[in-house]
Amino acid sequence: MTKRNQAVGAYGERCATRHLIGAGLRPVARNWRCPDGEIDIIAWDGPVLAFCEVKTRRGDSFGTPAEAVVPAKARRLRGLAARWLAETGTTAEEVRFDVLSVRLPDAGPAQVDHLKGVF
Repeated sequence: MTKRNQAVGAYGERCATRHLIGAGLRPVARNWRCPDGEIDIIAWDGPVLAFCEVKTRRGDSFGTPAEAVVPAKARRLRGLAARWLAETGTTAEEVRFDVLSVRLPDAGPAQVDHLKGVF
């Protein structure tokens, strides 16, 4: 991954975090890593714990950001969520998996679509 792509991804995650906070969610972790992978954002939405995958794109030539979350990625995120819950001892009434699709237009602010409970 190039430094430019890393910068775009990091910017998208900051935009997604601001969006979640503005929507009333409470982030508890960002970029949680273990040997098996990374969870971009973990946030409370009332009693629901949301594990959020952030996908950022500058254009749609490779598909929409949300289309990048393929079944293998969803399976990996479920496993990472189970590991995070076990390692932190956190319990939640409900767990869900969200995708935040961030588009960066040539001009103007980033556009964030929050897709709740996608998988």
